[in-house]
Amino acid sequence: MKKRIIIVGGVAGGATTATKLRRLDEQAEITIYERGEFISFANCGLPYHISGVIEDRSKLLLQTVEGMQTRYNIAIKNLTEVKSIHPEKKSITAQDLRTGELFEDTYDVLILSPGAKPIVPPIEGLKRANVFTLRNIPDMDRINDYVVNAQPKSAVVIGGGFIGLEMAENLVMAGLDVKIVEKSNQVMAPLDPEMAAIVEDYLRDKGVELILGDGIQDVVESGKRIMLESGTSVEADLLIIAIGVAPENSLAKEAGLELGERGGIKVNSHHQTSEPTIYALGDAIETRDYINGKPAMIPLAWPANRQAHIVAHSICGRNIGYPGTLGTSIVKVFDLTAAVTGNNEKTLKRLGIQYEAVHIHPLSHAGYYPGAEPISLKLIFDKETGKIFGAQAVGKDGVDKRIDVIATAIRGGLSVHDLQELELAYAPPFSSAKDPVNMAGYVAANIVDGMMETLHYHEVDDLVKDGGYLLDVRTEKECGSGCISGSINIPLDELRGRLDELPKDKTILITCQVGLRGYLASRILSQNGFKVKNLTGGYKTYSMYKKYHQ
Repeated sequence: MKKRIIIVGGVAGGATTATKLRRLDEQAEITIYERGEFISFANCGLPYHISGVIEDRSKLLLQTVEGMQTRYNIAIKNLTEVKSIHPEKKSITAQDLRTGELFEDTYDVLILSPGAKPIVPPIEGLKRANVFTLRNIPDMDRINDYVVNAQPKSAVVIGGGFIGLEMAENLVMAGLDVKIVEKSNQVMAPLDPEMAAIVEDYLRDKGVELILGDGIQDVVESGKRIMLESGTSVEADLLIIAIGVAPENSLAKEAGLELGERGGIKVNSHHQTSEPTIYALGDAIETRDYINGKPAMIPLAWPANRQAHIVAHSICGRNIGYPGTLGTSIVKVFDLTAAVTGNNEKTLKRLGIQYEAVHIHPLSHAGYYPGAEPISLKLIFDKETGKIFGAQAVGKDGVDKRIDVIATAIRGGLSVHDLQELELAYAPPFSSAKDPVNMAGYVAANIVDGMMETLHYHEVDDLVKDGGYLLDVRTEKECGSGCISGSINIPLDELRGRLDELPKDKTILITCQVGLRGYLASRILSQNGFKVKNLTGGYKTYSMYKKYHQ
């Protein structure tokens, strides 16, 4: 018997589910309802059309309605909004937005892929003509039209997440003076503060003003003045609201489907909702965090595509479960790249999970080959077992492949010891004989194996204040360019001859530039009877964070 399948919503989740279903079942009757005009578009590419990096708007339209109908034999009802679901009758009520006509349709299986909507605070001033959000093609067109016709000179972006950073970059490239206002004390929440500080420093170098720890209060003077919660204000011709998204859950809620604490639609591992004939996927659902197993909402393209595959197979009788989402993600900020996978320190602390972390600052490829760029790489792991919890990386080159390797290692159940064993491609233009991933594994394994104890950038000041002995093993010239207050300088190459200058009744806190010489010093001192801890990431990590976070 033919299945009647209705899909609510297109783009990554709905359109991908529809095409996969057709490949699995040639006989099924598949209908997509999409309230917008466009059935499938590259929403991640929208900011880059505003700056002209992607010149041809049509390249963002991945599938046309006509093309998809012809190739996949799918009935597509765009500009048609599903208004309600009736699970007891297995039917929906929909409205043609062109004619206003209401009608019903029936299903054997219903798939919800309504996505998420931008969060916009309930502020009257945000209804002005120069205030925008960016979620779809019409949003992009409205921003483009305003930039071309109104010729704004300045912009304020409210929110320092992925969309906020991408919009800031592309507005700068379009010739605008840009400020970012972010409610928390850092940009890019998936990064921990010391890693975000690298991105913040780079944004400032590119002329973007950052206003951190402050939020929007009101918009006045015809939308040209933004009043902030601190009582200060900023002026701008254009305002972008990018403070996050909320799941489109109204259909599910009104149909009596179970929702999670943050409003996402609850699903099982096959993506069935509390009503077994209704499935849900994408940005609208509550999924599971792959690392800690807790409910999570992670609105990213890869999970939506993978969930589409699982939903289609489940409907067609194949038993595939979704194991959860790692949250692997990446953002371009001018010439800088920032990427993450797994859990950060903030998440692990909140959940009370014990962890350890290391920072390294290797080059993207062999230093003697031209063009090598530094990468700041952070690895978070279980100190007892070596299980990898997550990683973060920031740099101009090679960040993506290092995070991808670690994301793969996590999925494969590898430990920090296994990172040492990964045989990765090497030639001087591409890497080093010990890849940064290998190096992170070596440093982390030293901690797991008891070869080294570490301290972190945020612990240093209090430890020194409490009488801790801080030893800087960089050269005298390096220390002269900047050092941690209260530190004693003995260069590494002089250390063996000056052991009698060091106390044996205190733990010696060692720092160098990035952590490597500190490790070498810790091995010398520990084997000579001293108690030592090495500052992970060295002065580079400490100074970058302290530069803006006192």
